[in-house]
Amino acid sequence: MAETSSLLQLVGAVLFGIALVHTFCAKFFESLAHRHPAHAGLLHLLGEVEVVFGFWAFVLVAAMALMAGSQEAIRYAESRQYTEPLFVCVVMVIAASRPVLEAVRATLAGISRLLPLPPAIALAWLGLAAVPLLGSLITEPAAMTLAALMLAPQIFRPEVPERLKYAALGVLFVNISIGGTLTSYAAPPVLMVASTWHWDTAYMASHFGWKAALAVVINATTVVWLLRKHLTPASRTTAPAGAPVPWLVSLVHLAFLAGVVVLAHHPVLFLGLFLFFLGYTQAYSKFQTPLILKEGLLVGFFLAGLVVLGGMQQWWLQPIVSSLAPTALFFGALALTAVTDNAALTYLGSLIQGISPAAQYMLMAGAVAGGGLTVIANAPNPAGAALLRQGFEDQSIGAGGLLLGALLPTAVAAACFLML
Repeated sequence: MAETSSLLQLVGAVLFGIALVHTFCAKFFESLAHRHPAHAGLLHLLGEVEVVFGFWAFVLVAAMALMAGSQEAIRYAESRQYTEPLFVCVVMVIAASRPVLEAVRATLAGISRLLPLPPAIALAWLGLAAVPLLGSLITEPAAMTLAALMLAPQIFRPEVPERLKYAALGVLFVNISIGGTLTSYAAPPVLMVASTWHWDTAYMASHFGWKAALAVVINATTVVWLLRKHLTPASRTTAPAGAPVPWLVSLVHLAFLAGVVVLAHHPVLFLGLFLFFLGYTQAYSKFQTPLILKEGLLVGFFLAGLVVLGGMQQWWLQPIVSSLAPTALFFGALALTAVTDNAALTYLGSLIQGISPAAQYMLMAGAVAGGGLTVIANAPNPAGAALLRQGFEDQSIGAGGLLLGALLPTAVAAACFLML
């Protein structure tokens, strides 16, 4: 039995590694699909980043069924917690609804007029700075959805050089990852340890929040300055389609969004509220655009696959985390976050008995600072990738391009957490 368990752990680690390599090859499969139209369907499927971890999770469950029996495979799959994938799927769909988007756009447009900047530059800056920090209130997945849909027509267009789009994507992912640290409930890696380590919102704001806000502003300002010649005037990118949305309809949608955020840890309740939301959008369909159900479900599938595969990695991850000194732990967490979800990393840290306050801080700082390096590093990243990939070549986001684009904003975040 012990030999079977050890073999399953090894198989889980190997499949996790294969899935990780697969994410780096997703853009390659998309390019193959264009060159070989006869097999384009299969190649497009293999090129969907959101499908990768779900696909290999199914392979893992099948391997467990063959090696340990179907009951053991079912028991393992049902023992995983899928609240986060369900929540991200639901909050994406609601946050991307037309009434919510128009309310946020109108608010940011009003703020942009107060800034001493051209409207296009001001809106891009607000999308990369203010919206990520708003994630501390409405949760990071909601902030990612809003920011991605607002920035897509401004920055992620064919006319903008690829290197600048990757730079903007890296800034967006990093800023979302650190922008949720002003409170104790909005960022998944913080949520995993807040109760165990007794971190409340006051603690997060005083130890992480102001440093994160400074890094967010620096990153957003830098990339907007680089993009200044390529930004499209707001009037060309945010024109609403369809009948004007009454303020009452927008308020109802915002109330649905707030309700889902409040009930984020209670899937039965927020799923019920979501079904009510779907009925409401049908009743007032003239004020709606098509909901992003496909994108939300794909991102949920990705995260659920990461939950299944990630559950088999504790045997090698936790010894690494527990053996490092505080400063080494920061850089170790920064690197490990690139190959595993940062919430899983901090959760493993919360299991370590007697971990010092200094080590707790370094683990969290490294985990959130590295949350933009890859698509799997932070739970909201797949949502941003799903919504923005149409603006890149081959309609796919290259893992290498994202890594390069995120290096500088990651270094800024790391410097703020380490030196301030």
